[in-house]
Amino acid sequence: MQAPSSRQLTVNGVSLSRLSTTQITHHRRQIGSVFQDHLLLHNRSVYDNVALPLEICGYRPNDAARRVRAALDKFGLPEKEESFPDALLGGEKQRAGIARAVINRPSIILANEPTRNLDPALSAEVMKVFRQFQSVWVYLLVASHDAALIERLNYRTLVLDRGKLLVDQQPRPTA
Repeated sequence: MQAPSSRQLTVNGVSLSRLSTTQITHHRRQIGSVFQDHLLLHNRSVYDNVALPLEICGYRPNDAARRVRAALDKFGLPEKEESFPDALLGGEKQRAGIARAVINRPSIILANEPTRNLDPALSAEVMKVFRQFQSVWVYLLVASHDAALIERLNYRTLVLDRGKLLVDQQPRPTA
């Protein structure tokens, strides 16, 4: 972990600078990360990639299996369970990465270009799933270059340029 260049980094009310390495490791389990380039493990099946956070957290195999299959179903990948990442299309890899990020029900989701490689219908579906998570008090931070997608979602929008905040736009009031 890199220390902040100024001020203090607080996540869920906890100052990370005050945590031990072990505590930081435990704290990270509350964060789901969606990576722009999937970062799936090529020597593991889709099922095993999605199950990895549950394995790390010590879930019993039967409980993990139920949750993994539900996540694969939710993201349209039940038939890809035994496939390896190299056999998947770009959008399938992205959806597997998203399933892995949300499988352990994190309190924070960090998503870097989560709809990259997805067609508009799948992009909307992924963002709908994120909205469902957000409705149960999951914090969601999405980094995206897809301004039209962000505009449709009506989220609070921050525009950054080289680390400087240019715009902080609040969501439009809903009728």
